[in-house]
Amino acid sequence: MNKNETAAVISLTNIKAACKSCTLRELCLPYGLREPDLSAVDKVVKRRHKLKKGELLYRFGDPLKSLYAIRSGALKTTSLLGDGRAQVMGFYLSGELLGMDAINTDHHPCSAEALEASEVCEISYSDLEGLAQEIPGLQHQLLRIMSREITQDEQLLMMLGQMSAEERLASCLMSFSKRRARLGLAESDLKLSMSRRDLGDYLGLALETVSRLFSRFQDEGLISVQGRHVRLHDMERLRTIATGFRDEQNMRA
Repeated sequence: MNKNETAAVISLTNIKAACKSCTLRELCLPYGLREPDLSAVDKVVKRRHKLKKGELLYRFGDPLKSLYAIRSGALKTTSLLGDGRAQVMGFYLSGELLGMDAINTDHHPCSAEALEASEVCEISYSDLEGLAQEIPGLQHQLLRIMSREITQDEQLLMMLGQMSAEERLASCLMSFSKRRARLGLAESDLKLSMSRRDLGDYLGLALETVSRLFSRFQDEGLISVQGRHVRLHDMERLRTIATGFRDEQNMRA
């Protein structure tokens, strides 16, 4: 990259017409845009779409038309099992992108539901795909996001297959903490918009187990809970639990 290109670095958060004050950080463009490019991006990024708690953004099987970046709030994705039951597949927080899992088949494999009053930016996928061919670096950024989603899926499989119940909850809390830190927010203060039942469904745990673990963590001074707000008091010990080291230490003791 030459000096002129470096000076012209721009991100979607700096594009006045599209998303001046948005938390859309996942689609940061590494090269400067000319005026025609700015107009093209403005057409791709639709400004706002508000959702009420419990409202669906899209349903299982819907054709892929857009990707969505969460400006504020939180959403969950659920898929249908063979017997018709719903399975929570993931939680998406402010500043994150969802809908990428529909690219493979051009249809959404999950439904996306708002966990609280939320606001999203809708991004036309076909337009974005075309724009990625014109703007160097955008395609690479999209592939990076897809790679991170694959990594998260692999971590979930490992969590469900290998981790104990307390390791799963500790790992989940640390994941939420890391995602808040990525947005520049306090990593020790969490707002869990999902219900305990949804959290248990995602972690493969019974509701009673999730409630018991929250109480145990609180008794041990690891966290404090007030409704949906959770404060992490001892992140180092939570990391230790999440990695399974506590069980190893107990076995040696």
